[in-house]
Amino acid sequence: MTAEDHPAEGAAAAAARRRTFAIISHPDAGKSTLTESLALNARAIEEAGHIHGKAGRSATVSDWMGMEKDRGISISSASMQLEHRGTVLNLLDTPGHADFSEDTYRVLAAVDAAVMLIDAAKGLEPQTMKLFNVCRHRGIPIITVINKWDRPGLEALELIDEIREETGLDPTPVTWPVGIAGDFHGYLERRTGDLTLIRATPGGRRSAEEEHFSAGEATPEALGLPELADAREESELLGASGADHDQETFLAGISTPVFFAAAVRHLGVPRLLDALVELAPSPEPGPDAEGEPRSLDAPFSAFTFKIQSGMDAAHRDRLAFVRVCSGVFRRGMTVTSARTGRPFSMKYTHLAFGRTREVVDVAYPGDVVGIVNASALRIGDTLYEAQPVEYPPLPRFAPEYFAVARPADMGRMKQFRRGVEQLEAEGVIQVLRSEVRGTHVPVLAAVGPMQFEVVDHRLREEFRSSAKLEPLEHSLARATDESSAQELAGLAGVEVLERSDGQLLALFRDRWHLLGIERTRTHLRLDPLVAA
Repeated sequence: MTAEDHPAEGAAAAAARRRTFAIISHPDAGKSTLTESLALNARAIEEAGHIHGKAGRSATVSDWMGMEKDRGISISSASMQLEHRGTVLNLLDTPGHADFSEDTYRVLAAVDAAVMLIDAAKGLEPQTMKLFNVCRHRGIPIITVINKWDRPGLEALELIDEIREETGLDPTPVTWPVGIAGDFHGYLERRTGDLTLIRATPGGRRSAEEEHFSAGEATPEALGLPELADAREESELLGASGADHDQETFLAGISTPVFFAAAVRHLGVPRLLDALVELAPSPEPGPDAEGEPRSLDAPFSAFTFKIQSGMDAAHRDRLAFVRVCSGVFRRGMTVTSARTGRPFSMKYTHLAFGRTREVVDVAYPGDVVGIVNASALRIGDTLYEAQPVEYPPLPRFAPEYFAVARPADMGRMKQFRRGVEQLEAEGVIQVLRSEVRGTHVPVLAAVGPMQFEVVDHRLREEFRSSAKLEPLEHSLARATDESSAQELAGLAGVEVLERSDGQLLALFRDRWHLLGIERTRTHLRLDPLVAA
């Protein structure tokens, strides 16, 4: 069953069969590996090619940029649609590195649930907690997966305690591992007591083998598995403390169901697919910019949360990723951009699966559609048919790194300008300009320094124009207005520039520099920006 199988189906009914979610984690927790394992076990791919960027091995299907393969991290987000048990799973993979938290935030604005991936040996790490707090702020329910259980790590009960203490959520394990970290035999279903034994296939390129036993059959003596007795004892201890899954508290953001897995060998991943179908929420009416919910059966509407080019060198085009919020999308339909009021044709639309694409004719609330060569669209734009609507804007994060950008080869100035404009439209970097420097000399503003590396890489590879970046001494930005800008520009160490959306930003060396100015010039407007 896919989005195209029921062209006459109503939007709300089709939305009930959809789950749209993202995976959040600290770098190197196995996020891209889990993404690929989900695709393998949903039979979307026939063989896994995990372990990103290592010599002689292929990268995961969701990591497509050269830098991702070289470094073994995700620095762009990817979208793919899977199918499991008659349910459509829209998986949005997110950047794992903290320097790309703004892109991750935009992706999280387009999902209904999140899978929080934890390394069994490291527990909850800083970037995981950062993304968890974004999910909590947005009211996104979280399914927790403790990954890498096939390697030595912390004790299961210790990890459960850490989740409770660090997140404030009530962890409610749905499965419980048989065997300590590094000796993963299988898992118990805590509700029924049933046992699943798991065994990886050679090389880990195909789904793991599973053997299922009822609670009555699953005894340590019958199976010759003494670890099973310890697992049952620990599971009963959790039950006595009330750590059993409750769907209402999960959806309310009070508890988090927990699962154990080893994604690199596909152990426990089929159970996670089942959990996404059974537990993750389907799309619901979302609030518009005025706070009014828009019915799923209302005429078509969607918002743009990502723009990406360079996904396939053979096409050299640009994809705008939109999340369908209401109604039914049909390829070729004409919609209106809420920002410009102009009509927009949805003629060329794809489902993007890593670097591969498939033309999509019909999509429903919760689905993510890639619109080809949508140069008129910007991140945050609302599209609608018939009934006007506009969804809340996506915030821009406060940059902390700034650099003047010039082409390394002045003869490639035209390509350099085109590349900077493209990367700015995609949200890869913020671009600031001023009359003092000249509008042809942009200042690039980033949340993290790796964004500059991405800019240089893509300018060089896609636009054949390397950049010379001259770091500035500033590390702090505040929003200001025209009446304050003139006075601020005259102060030592302060620079005022204009962002592409028209917002004036005042740059300061550090917070002490800012505090000194705020104490003596209280009349100036200096508004904090959204922190990453």
